[in-house]
Amino acid sequence: MRSFFKFFLAALLALVVFTLIGFLILVGIAGSIASREKPTIASKSVLLLDLSRSFNDKKPDNTIARLSGDKDIFSASLYDVIRLLQHAKKDSSIRGIYIKCNENANGFAASEELRNALLDFRQSKKFIIAYGDMISQKAYLVASAADKIYCNPKGIIEWKGFASQLFFMKNTLKKLEIEPQIFYDGKFKSATEPLREEKMTDANRLQTTVWLGDLYSRFLLATAAARNIDTATLHRYADEYMIQTAADAVKYKLLDDVKYDDEVKDEIRKRLGIDKDDKIEFVPMGSYAEATNIKKYGSERIAVIYAEGDIVYGKGTDRQVGSDEFRNLIAKARTDKNIKAIVLRVNSPGGSALASEIIWRETMLTRKAGKPLVVSMGDVAASGGYYISCAADSIFAQPNTITGSIGVFGIVPNMQGFFKNKLGITFDQVKTAPNADIGTVTRPLTEGEKTIIQSEIDTIYRDFKTRVADGRKKDMLFVDSIAQGRVWTGSRAMQIGLVDRMGGLDDAVACAARMAKLTEYGLREYPEPASFWDLLKSNYSKTAKARAIKEELNYNEYQLFVQLKRIRQMVGTAQTRLPFDIVVE
Repeated sequence: MRSFFKFFLAALLALVVFTLIGFLILVGIAGSIASREKPTIASKSVLLLDLSRSFNDKKPDNTIARLSGDKDIFSASLYDVIRLLQHAKKDSSIRGIYIKCNENANGFAASEELRNALLDFRQSKKFIIAYGDMISQKAYLVASAADKIYCNPKGIIEWKGFASQLFFMKNTLKKLEIEPQIFYDGKFKSATEPLREEKMTDANRLQTTVWLGDLYSRFLLATAAARNIDTATLHRYADEYMIQTAADAVKYKLLDDVKYDDEVKDEIRKRLGIDKDDKIEFVPMGSYAEATNIKKYGSERIAVIYAEGDIVYGKGTDRQVGSDEFRNLIAKARTDKNIKAIVLRVNSPGGSALASEIIWRETMLTRKAGKPLVVSMGDVAASGGYYISCAADSIFAQPNTITGSIGVFGIVPNMQGFFKNKLGITFDQVKTAPNADIGTVTRPLTEGEKTIIQSEIDTIYRDFKTRVADGRKKDMLFVDSIAQGRVWTGSRAMQIGLVDRMGGLDDAVACAARMAKLTEYGLREYPEPASFWDLLKSNYSKTAKARAIKEELNYNEYQLFVQLKRIRQMVGTAQTRLPFDIVVE
């Protein structure tokens, strides 16, 4: 016994010592972060806009970047980048912008906001040069705002038109002996098509043709204005596949010239007035955000709440819109006397119908309280994303925002054949009521159970349309005619009354300020970035795991993985969700 206490006390002492040391190390790290000076911007600097970086709506946490001292891994949100470009117009240290335009990791609406901000920057008479080795069409959309666009002489510029491909699993499920058992409202609500069809339905093909055509038309119009080429000619370039090399793009005036990277850098040096061997001070957007104070201050404030990701019931993760968190955030902003208006930035394909209803309720209470509520739609604000938007006083979107998809569906898979014939598993049970196990995946639904579930879907769909009719002050029959799960682009959504104005987040904030009669105001942005301590917890490990999976798969494989994961999450709950991920190639 004496020996036991001896080892126990020794282990306890060691645990205390290691805990204390660990605590002191963490305190030291935190102190190091707090004491680290902001980076400085050298004179004759060039702002670097790398389109391969994804500029999300939510503010990123740059703690790890501060610890590493690596300026290249600092991140910035999309709204930060827009404001930084506005600031750079008057910043004497910034002489121009260099756009790396190979791939573009940002969506079409985000790209539109970036492009508009670059066009505004050009009014300063400072230069913008875009360069890429392999320039994708979506990267070209942003690059077309530059003074000069160059490509590697042996590089490639895409000019082939847009395509959107869906995958279908009906035959896979059939081979596995899994019956989806699908319930939905809205003839265009095609979220379940991958499970029940072998190809697009006529309705889905129609809506996809329309929204894809809208995105393409917007792309051609932007290019036509920038390069002084009519859209019919640009269309012909793609139809006849005339742009096969970078030299072709120069010949047909899509590029200004072909140059190697060093030649482009030499041109930048000439514009800066520095020697050929001098280093160019490139400043990545994340580093510029760290060095620059773009915050607005004032006792009266506007809250900007970023609803980015799938809408889920409960708390959710960092990349989801959890009903608990966002209900509390909106309520907090509504009851804060210093916050005079709220801007809800929605970038979501939707998700749980119940979670959407919970968040909608808070937006409705805000409107009833008389506090201005403005919605700014990002790349996607559809289905549940539109559900949580429709009660706003005013809704802004980009012409190429994907929205609408007012419809509902549910999935209850019957996996009895799979379990029995593929795995050799059978089930038996005792129940106290006929429908006690309704929704189980171990047997097919009865006709009575199917009627019950479809009735629930119908009720949610009716409620969804009612929310839209009340919020948009539209007749119920009219809402039904534009609902049916149909996907709309922002420009068409404005024509049919689902959206009020075209514009980005900055325009929505300005509108909220006018509605609240504010001239001087500060901004409070929610959710706040995860702290350093949060990064040490589970959220960081989940993010690291997701990043590892993404790195192992190519883009299309990763999208398939995401879709399969979402399908699993949809099972058993009513969904107000976009039919599919908008992937344009």
